[in-house]
Amino acid sequence: MANMSYEDSKKLVYKGLVLLAVVTLVEVFFSLLGKGHVIGGLEDITWLGYLVGLILIVLSLYKAYYIIYEFMHMRYEVKGLALSVLLPTVLLIWAIIAFFQEGTSWKNRRQQIEEKDKQELKEDKAKEELEGMRMGKTIEFEYRG
Repeated sequence: MANMSYEDSKKLVYKGLVLLAVVTLVEVFFSLLGKGHVIGGLEDITWLGYLVGLILIVLSLYKAYYIIYEFMHMRYEVKGLALSVLLPTVLLIWAIIAFFQEGTSWKNRRQQIEEKDKQELKEDKAKEELEGMRMGKTIEFEYRG
């Protein structure tokens, strides 16, 4: 990079900006396609939603790679430095995926506990009403007819 002229560097930057703009437009198109704004009815196709999501992830990772290696000049650094940046990034992505998985597990477990609590509450209320009937207490019923 140090041996490039100012004009060559400028062309390289504009080439990068155009590339990033085109990739962003492709991402926007696929997002609109997946939500059914381009062609109506496609939002109901489940596998298409997953495919669009995968395409968006790949395009976003490509943009991140290009920005890091071109605009942050990682392409011109020694291999050890580039790997010292890349490895923590990969670990961070792995951690984010693991946290999402764990969070989903906690959410599902919480829903199970709430449903069980509601069921136990109904059972307790039914037992109280039954005991009240045994003790001679009156129970009021609401007529819905």
